Amino acid sequence: MSRASPRGNHWANQRERGSFALMKLTVGVVRLLGRRAMTPLLYLIVLYFYLFGRNARDSAWNYQRNLASWSGRADLTPSSGSVYRQFMAFADALLDKVDVWGGRIRFDQLEVDDPHGIRPLIWNGGQRGQMLVGAHLGNLEVCRAMAEIGGKVKMNILVHTRHAERFNRLLEESGANNLRLFQVSELDTGVMLELSRRLDAGEWLAIAGDRVPLHGARTANADFLGQPAAFPQGPWLLAGLLECPVNLLFCLKHGPRYRIHLMPFAERIAWRRRERDAVVAQWVQRYADALAARCLEAPLQWFNFYPFWNTHDRRDT
Repeated sequence: MSRASPRGNHWANQRERGSFALMKLTVGVVRLLGRRAMTPLLYLIVLYFYLFGRNARDSAWNYQRNLASWSGRADLTPSSGSVYRQFMAFADALLDKVDVWGGRIRFDQLEVDDPHGIRPLIWNGGQRGQMLVGAHLGNLEVCRAMAEIGGKVKMNILVHTRHAERFNRLLEESGANNLRLFQVSELDTGVMLELSRRLDAGEWLAIAGDRVPLHGARTANADFLGQPAAFPQGPWLLAGLLECPVNLLFCLKHGPRYRIHLMPFAERIAWRRRERDAVVAQWVQRYADALAARCLEAPLQWFNFYPFWNTHDRRDT
């Protein structure tokens, strides 16, 4: 177990510098001119980042190389073209996020794989909330659309950004009424009590399990796509402390449609004294295994454009 050390090139620093401004610009242009007018501009922006963002480009290359090696699938071997297509998939996902916020993606455009009946629990409310753990694979915003479409249960999106309140205003302006971002960079007593209150009120929590926060977060190492990687302990510590069930949530795009995958993951996460790190590490590895399997379903929809693995491998030349 370790604590992540703050670094100048940490993903949180990279994203917060321009993410809010870019999303606000995107929302404004789409609202004014429509998605068709925004698409060429966004693709030009993505092309710029592809050409001049070496770190992001190399990170995507390493991801594709690890996926190909781990799976034994030669067709997933990275190339300049496949890395560029991964960038373009990210641009397409950003436009879909704007459509979700504006209510332009309807439930009949989604396919739901929910063999255990989790969706009715989210929709109907009336009982204590649970936790959904997703990833930066596919499009979590489309998953969150269920909260808007159902209209009965509020969904609290747990984030590490300092700009949660500004994003909340942007969501409200875009028509999202049941989504709220909740900053969890510091898990103090007040935060835990508030999250417990929201669960007791029947609200649900959603968090990504594949991003390490910036400031001193506890991590656990797991084998992911055949290489060691640090994953945050946060989701699993939260679930244990809040005593709530955990479900996995993935949303992958297949052609013009999204397929939402819901599955129960942990009815209860509990530990005895001195066993906490070992118990959490087991859940982190199970999560990494589930995430790896989903990556094979949508290889170009992994949107962690930063050095993810503990190794310092460089792109083969």
